[in-house]
Amino acid sequence: MKTLLIVAHAPSKNTQLMVNAVLTGAQHPDIEQVQARWVSPLNATPEDVLACDAIIMGTTENLGYMSGALKDFFDRCYYPCLDVKQGLPCALFVRAGNDGTGTCRAVESICSGLRWHWAHPPLVCSGDWQPAFLEQCEALGMTIAAGLDVGIY
Repeated sequence: MKTLLIVAHAPSKNTQLMVNAVLTGAQHPDIEQVQARWVSPLNATPEDVLACDAIIMGTTENLGYMSGALKDFFDRCYYPCLDVKQGLPCALFVRAGNDGTGTCRAVESICSGLRWHWAHPPLVCSGDWQPAFLEQCEALGMTIAAGLDVGIY
């Protein structure tokens, strides 16, 4: 059994719906060999990262940057995971009020330093809330979990 870790900041009803959609996709009944779990960034530990086979991160766009909660996660997990989890498949979803460019750049920079492998381009859900965001998040969760399930990552 492989583990897909979802570390996502969900400060609002809509961002929680996005996290739930990622989980729903990752837990599709046809995906049999992957266990997906969500941990908020403030509760995620280096041990969570060390025990996973892939990670999906989620954040709001805050002043053109990632949430403080996700930054705190990276601050606590960077060095304990640096040498051990190189090549970890990762993905990102962003709930952005603007275009998400700065947020993606910041997360991508940290993940490059960790030498994590981008399994999927960042999903940026920007502008006014759209129900389609949930479909996109579900597809992201399913894509990463299915890739783990069949051994692509």
